[in-house]
Amino acid sequence: MGNPTGTSTDGRIVQAVNALTARWAAATQGQGGTVFSAAGVWPLLAFLADGAAGPARAELAGALGVPADQAAGAAQELLAALRSVNSLDAALGLWTHQGLPLREEWRAGLPAGTQGAFGDDLVTAQERLDAWAYERTGGLVERMPVSLTRDARLVLAAALALGTTWRQPFAEVPLRPDAGPWQGRTLRGLHRRSVRPDRVGVTGTPDGFVTALTVPGDNGVDVHLVLGEERMTPGQVLTAGVGVVQRALPLTGGGSLPLGHVGPGLFVERQPAAEPEPLTLDVRTVAFEVRADHDLPSLAGLFGLTAATDPRYGHFPGVSEAPLALSAARQSALAQFGARGFRAATATAAMAAPGGAPPPYRYETTVVRSLFDRPFGFLAVDRESRLILLAGWVTDPAPGR
Repeated sequence: MGNPTGTSTDGRIVQAVNALTARWAAATQGQGGTVFSAAGVWPLLAFLADGAAGPARAELAGALGVPADQAAGAAQELLAALRSVNSLDAALGLWTHQGLPLREEWRAGLPAGTQGAFGDDLVTAQERLDAWAYERTGGLVERMPVSLTRDARLVLAAALALGTTWRQPFAEVPLRPDAGPWQGRTLRGLHRRSVRPDRVGVTGTPDGFVTALTVPGDNGVDVHLVLGEERMTPGQVLTAGVGVVQRALPLTGGGSLPLGHVGPGLFVERQPAAEPEPLTLDVRTVAFEVRADHDLPSLAGLFGLTAATDPRYGHFPGVSEAPLALSAARQSALAQFGARGFRAATATAAMAAPGGAPPPYRYETTVVRSLFDRPFGFLAVDRESRLILLAGWVTDPAPGR
């Protein structure tokens, strides 16, 4: 990651977090839109693994892909690296009931200044937790994903807030798909042309072909849009996207593709031009906002939480001498993709005026045309380390203005 001290995240940690992203993506089912962040869950699982024992410790270590005795240090390193990314805020918070004794060795493994306390006034305590979530996410997540109960003794939370501005903004234009699930709708389309045809490419997987487009941000964060064949599931497309990001799947760039329909939503065409032009990339996609809430124990095997959520036993003797089991674990997430950036708001005006006759077309140019006009996936990625910060699936794009 873009660490100002010159150090970088251990590649094993990046691989471990991305592996959890891939498994979460593979578990994505159904037709609804979603967004999730394994990078936001991973540090919590790591600190819990550090204080766990027995089956819970083994399961958490398996989900992390890191030995439990190394988990706290790895989480510290990941959080520090996340904070080094421009326009990415990462925070960890710990709140304990005033009657819960903590093991000093476990508390010392957490970042300094993360601990708070709460008593029996749950309304006031919940307000403080909600305010922390709101402030740490720039207001995008309005409340803590979990609600305090009378038997609550500890809350451990992580927050990520990301923003990037496109190096080259899109123009807003109406998009009216003539086929697929969005047929007949007028959507807030986004369009731009560039001379970088290799920002898009196609890869083959056992499940089908996938088109991948990179939209570069100005601060080292890129957003990858991935479109699969219509028969492919969201999990299959997003899993392929993870493989492309990690360079585990070979991607044939737009500049090396032959003429014709060369991939999902991807065409290489000869088009008339008024003057000689280089090979051009023409992108049309849609603006979107996706929100999702995730109940992590519903995928207990994925996150290593099967034993840890069994209330019959205490699973975290390294955290406290008092027996503890997880009673809730949730994530709330939001992603916005617009004309000027990711997690960005924009106001756009257009004015029509009389013009002259169109110029004569005396030349031809080759255009790589990429069209995202049906459900697709996205991944926000730290360009340097290739750590996937969050991923999601778009089914309900923004309507046209």
